[in-house]
Amino acid sequence: MLNIIEITDFTAPELDIYARLTEAQLLNRHEPEKGLFIAESPKVVERALDAGYVPVSFLLEHKHITGEASGLLSRCENIPIYTADFDVLTQLTGFPLTRGVLCAMYRRPLPDTREICTKAHRIVVLENVMNPTNIGAIFRSAAALNMDAVLLTPSCSNPLYRRAIRVSMGTVFQIPWTYLEEPDWGWPQPGLTRMKELGFHTAAMALTDQSISLEDPRLLQEDKLAVILGTEGDGLSPSTIAHCDYTIRIPMSHGVDSLNVAAASAVAFWQLGRHL
Repeated sequence: MLNIIEITDFTAPELDIYARLTEAQLLNRHEPEKGLFIAESPKVVERALDAGYVPVSFLLEHKHITGEASGLLSRCENIPIYTADFDVLTQLTGFPLTRGVLCAMYRRPLPDTREICTKAHRIVVLENVMNPTNIGAIFRSAAALNMDAVLLTPSCSNPLYRRAIRVSMGTVFQIPWTYLEEPDWGWPQPGLTRMKELGFHTAAMALTDQSISLEDPRLLQEDKLAVILGTEGDGLSPSTIAHCDYTIRIPMSHGVDSLNVAAASAVAFWQLGRHL
């Protein structure tokens, strides 16, 4: 049975998740088992449910109860469903930016890094990528273009930030990911050493005198390859580049020297994942 609750009080604490809590408050670093995130749009919510994430509540327009969200809601009986007409919901911060359906969900414990790497042939490593839009776009390309997992250094933006999820179209729920944490997987060392122990060759995307073309046939011949991308603007650290097996670049024309990290990732993933 659907638990539909008409919104009459915008100050109700149940709505804090959607309108008043910051991303940091939702993440809840001090009590990660209580951490939450917001999924937007029926497609994204569906992908989260399919991946096993547990909903806390919904916030949606009346019309979606029997419309686009009806199938989702039937999977979540007894979960609170807060609802009102669109004109009413626009008074809640951020609601006009959505496709009319929001779902608050519990975060899950992150998987073990070694377990992820053991099962993979192509992994993505993000070093200090701090823009949630770029994170979301990279995840979408990784999922679409045959990457098996994404690993992030601790200073990267969280993939379950609201904007990152939205830009990824929910693919953050479809591809394994975790953070590279001290002491065993500290970055760049001993993380790079651990990858090599698991059979990976490492390819840093960077413009140096030693960079080889992304089209170099040696790259496609690698059974297990880690593609490493750096932060917006500064790129990868010199230490990371120095400890990688390859330094790779995308051939370009018209005097252009580089692409945005999200665009560069899509080109690299397509080339390096297409023969798997």
